[in-house]
Amino acid sequence: MQRRAGPDGACGPMHRAEPASRWGTLEAASPWRLHSRHDPPFPLPDTRTLHGFHAVTARLRQRPDSVQSLHVASGRTDARTRDLIARAELAQCPVHAADDARLTEIAGTDRHQGVVAIVSAADSPVTLDELIEALVEPALLLVLDGVTDPHNLGACLRNADAFGAHAVIVPKDRAVGVNATVAKAASGAADTVPVITVTNLARALRDLKSKGVWILGADAGGESLFDADVTGPVAWVLGAEGSGLRRLTRDLCDRIVGIPLSGTVASLNVSVAAGICLYATRRQRAQAG
Repeated sequence: MQRRAGPDGACGPMHRAEPASRWGTLEAASPWRLHSRHDPPFPLPDTRTLHGFHAVTARLRQRPDSVQSLHVASGRTDARTRDLIARAELAQCPVHAADDARLTEIAGTDRHQGVVAIVSAADSPVTLDELIEALVEPALLLVLDGVTDPHNLGACLRNADAFGAHAVIVPKDRAVGVNATVAKAASGAADTVPVITVTNLARALRDLKSKGVWILGADAGGESLFDADVTGPVAWVLGAEGSGLRRLTRDLCDRIVGIPLSGTVASLNVSVAAGICLYATRRQRAQAG
């Protein structure tokens, strides 16, 4: 991927700019150049933004060539920021200093932690067939049916990464996809766990069945998770909080497995339930040897 050079034609370390700039005054302690007036004010086509230290650091660690530019709050010289800058410069990524208003403009949110990256959106997608064929152990998949909250998807990705799920599968319609908010909530897991978007979820579940994967619906009214055998290849299917699994999705499940609850609450957040199901699967497989 060709990198976009800075105003001086270089992609290496940024130098201190003169105070005069339409983006404000760069504090004397800052070693980075202010955002150039020649840079585009918004991400270009085929790019998207990531914000927050976890999401940006994970992208620089996993796919540094996909990071086109890094934008950091002017005047920040703390160790965490210096480490991030060093990682970006090692990847020959242009680094720009910008004030808070500018960072909010780029990120589309004020919850950016003073760090915004513009990254390539043209990552090669992984297909279900490619994923299953490449596995050397029983499949462990997480299927989300109609989850629209980006924080829930981000938290589910963190669980998938923590407990070794091979992929998260989401429908194309009526569900949230991976965006900057999801990536931030995932704390880097959006760059480590494949997210497979399918046009027809019912067809995808049938395809998984044909490949020997058991479809387990996490919902009330089925067998207890304490007693369920989850040592084989499985795909856990969870619905949106409140509405749960859609009827067709539930009908396609081989088994319905419920999480025993001892308190007064009737249900769990989808990301909490996903973490419990994935953990229980890994624990049972470890015990089975």
